[in-house]
Amino acid sequence: MEEVGNFREGGKLMSFIYPAQNKDLVDALAKRQLTVFAMDCVPRISRAQVFDALSSMANIAGYRAVVEASNHFGRFFGGQITAAGKVPPAKVLVIGGGVAGLAAVGQAKSMGAIVRGFDTRAAVKEQIESFGAEFLTVEIQESGEGVGGYAKEMSKEFLEAEMKLFAKQAREVDIIISTALIPGKKAPVLILKEHIESMKPGSVVVDLAAESGGNIATTKPGEVYTYKDVVHVGLTDLPSRLPTQASTLYGNNISKLLLSMTGSTKDEFAINLEDEVVRGSIVLLDGKWLWPPPVPVQPSPAPSAAVPSATPAAQAVPKEPDYFGDKMKEVLVYTGGLAGILGLGMGSPNAAFTTMMTTFGLAGIVGYHTVWGVTPALHSPLMSVTNAISGITAVGGLLLMGGGYFPSNSVQALAATAAFISTINIFGGFIVTQRMLDMFKRPTDPPEYNYLYALPASAFVGGYVWAAMNEFPEIHQMSYLASSLCCVGALGGLSSQRTSRLGNALGMIGVSGGVAATLGAMNPPLDVMIQMGGAMAVGGTLGAVIANRIQITDLPQLVAAFHSLVGAAAVLTCVATYIHHFPELATDPAANVMKIATFLGTYIGGVTFSGSLIAYGKLQGVMDSAPILLPARHALNAGLMAGNVGALGYFMWDPSMLGGLSMLGTTTALSTIMGVTLTVAIGGADMPVVITVLNSYSGWALCAEGFMLNNTLMTIVGALIGSSGAILSYIMCKAMNRSLPNVILGGYGTSSTGGGKPMEVSGTHSEIDVEGTAELLRNAKNVIITPGYGMCVAKAQYPIAEMVDFLKSKGKNVRFGIHPVAGRMPGQLNVLLAEAGVPYDVVLEMDEINEDFPETDVVLVIGANDTVNSAAEEDPNSIIAGMPVLRVWTSGQVIVMKRSLGVGYAAVDNPIFYKSNTAMLLGDAKKTCDALLTKIKQIYEV
Repeated sequence: MEEVGNFREGGKLMSFIYPAQNKDLVDALAKRQLTVFAMDCVPRISRAQVFDALSSMANIAGYRAVVEASNHFGRFFGGQITAAGKVPPAKVLVIGGGVAGLAAVGQAKSMGAIVRGFDTRAAVKEQIESFGAEFLTVEIQESGEGVGGYAKEMSKEFLEAEMKLFAKQAREVDIIISTALIPGKKAPVLILKEHIESMKPGSVVVDLAAESGGNIATTKPGEVYTYKDVVHVGLTDLPSRLPTQASTLYGNNISKLLLSMTGSTKDEFAINLEDEVVRGSIVLLDGKWLWPPPVPVQPSPAPSAAVPSATPAAQAVPKEPDYFGDKMKEVLVYTGGLAGILGLGMGSPNAAFTTMMTTFGLAGIVGYHTVWGVTPALHSPLMSVTNAISGITAVGGLLLMGGGYFPSNSVQALAATAAFISTINIFGGFIVTQRMLDMFKRPTDPPEYNYLYALPASAFVGGYVWAAMNEFPEIHQMSYLASSLCCVGALGGLSSQRTSRLGNALGMIGVSGGVAATLGAMNPPLDVMIQMGGAMAVGGTLGAVIANRIQITDLPQLVAAFHSLVGAAAVLTCVATYIHHFPELATDPAANVMKIATFLGTYIGGVTFSGSLIAYGKLQGVMDSAPILLPARHALNAGLMAGNVGALGYFMWDPSMLGGLSMLGTTTALSTIMGVTLTVAIGGADMPVVITVLNSYSGWALCAEGFMLNNTLMTIVGALIGSSGAILSYIMCKAMNRSLPNVILGGYGTSSTGGGKPMEVSGTHSEIDVEGTAELLRNAKNVIITPGYGMCVAKAQYPIAEMVDFLKSKGKNVRFGIHPVAGRMPGQLNVLLAEAGVPYDVVLEMDEINEDFPETDVVLVIGANDTVNSAAEEDPNSIIAGMPVLRVWTSGQVIVMKRSLGVGYAAVDNPIFYKSNTAMLLGDAKKTCDALLTKIKQIYEV
């Protein structure tokens, strides 16, 4: 009080004031017309953590409490086995899980003690257990959550159960550290005199609440003394016993609070009473009382509260499993499959069809098991390499080419066009795959010398040429087999990062060998060979130019565009094959098989062609990514399908060429329209599934060509690609808890979505700035970054990669968590992070990292929304109910980096935005990440 007169009138004061206890002091300051900010009144919200001096001092006090206890304890904290005997570890009980309590838990645990923690707030349990300590509970269930992050007073019954617990613990433990406070009230007495008397001689108790009366009945505030052989530490100045650390942290708190109070420009001081931090901490404004502040609207617990009323169905008694019915369905599937194979055997026109069906079946099984072994991080290279080997459609075109230096009829022109566009796929696909795989290489990886794979490639092609020149009759089919096995190896190589580049090399060998075997089997004249070489050279050059210029962020568009080429090549090859073989159909016993394969290849190719172009338009931004729901679209699609079935029937019935070509033209038109109507109804969030389904379509189109031309290479490779796309589609749908028909037909909701009204998400969100985020990262030990498509759009992977390297150099454990459907194609984010130089061993899949979130200090959500939406687990009526998501909200602190609070592609509000441990860092992801990297380096003075 005597120093108040030294203040200049109208001055500014920032200090610990405690206005509720020091009203006379505040009145004296008001007479001097001072503006006063109480550091003890800074609101405890995420944005204000960097200003929170109470937490800074409590952190020091918790640390120092353990140091004081160890000083008076006289034994090791950690257990030891020595030549002189075994020393048991000390047992420490920490009461209260606030900042001081958690600091004490962490310090005691780091010194090797057995640590137990207790708090009335259930939310503290995970934090205490994250240190490896044991969280104690009482038998009575009662929440101790209070206002401002403190605990509230508990009921009489709870206190009785609590006393029983403490009595038991006092007999067992060596050290008790108590930190329990209730704002504005005397500290509750938790450890009674009889508890102290039951403790072992030489025990130590440290009462951090001594200044407010103490949690221990025998505490003497400000003193250290011994009662009944138990040392009592009642010091009230623990932070000042680490003066350098306390001054540094307190100075940071004050300076950052002061610097946050700016006006329209950053260079002027201004008091904005609309700012909740300023309004909460200000006590006097020019001598006028402004304390206490208005009661803030608490972040609404409405989302969780709304769940019970919205989920009557969820609480219904689960239905008794129908084990017989489930087994019967499984048995009927096998019965139908075996019966179908027998039916194909009875309808087989010749041995060639049976052999081809055998090849197709075995190739499908091999493809199924091979693709399941591909690591999720390499799903994008898998899509790219299957794109490349789907260029085997060039074989169909080559088989029909002729005429000389230029095509001489429509069949040869269609065939040359098919070979040309297929070669674009081959060269473009393999180059893009190699670019992606090279990005995953780490500086520490050993050299690979992959150019040596030119030796087996040369041996294979050269050996085939020599054998063909010497007229070994079966060399062509065996070369097809070798090429097919190399294509299998291309997919199998992607099972790990170590063998991934081998896989791409095998794919190149397989396709090269297949083309060489085709040319050798045909033995075309020189002029036709020149025509073939010209078409493939132009196509290959164009594919190489596109692949080398494309940005990795545009990879999904490129994949979609390449799929359209496969579809177009399939249509052209099927029409050309029908015209070429028409004279033989009347006498060929396998004519019906050939016609069905031709029709199916045309239909699948048409859907793939137009669907891929629509997907390209949506991904490139040429079209709106939102679903375009045509009137009566399901009826329209059903009508188109019926039209195709009718065209197939007429195609099989009419023996004339005109009728056949008319029906192929009809199904080309109808399937092309169908590809458009199906794909425009699918929104941007489902693009990963669209890409994988189109990939599968291209494979089945290639299979149809293989049956049509009786070509084992095309059939095997088609089965591989079809299996690959189908499995990836299944993985994507499972990751969204949806069925494939639901996605393809433009449906909404998951298989778990209830029939009630979705819960309303409301509340007040907290915001944080770049400086506050940088401080949180500086103080964190474990950090997880969960990127989404927003990171791709903003191209923020480069500053993120640099920031991760910097934080790891400071001893932080920084990892990435990737959702299977994040991005616009499987594995896209893995490739983008690899491009920026992020090592693949710190990029984990959702299933690998979800269990680690409770032990994580800070999670950065960058451009993601639906994949971290807690409504998937909290609201059974949400359209994403049951969808597996990254459980970021279970971590200590979540920072969400987005442009706004808007919804994601699923158009579902995200409850995590309003959770108490979430702060929004709004703005452009690239600019924000750049600023965050700069600020982190400034903090570390780099």
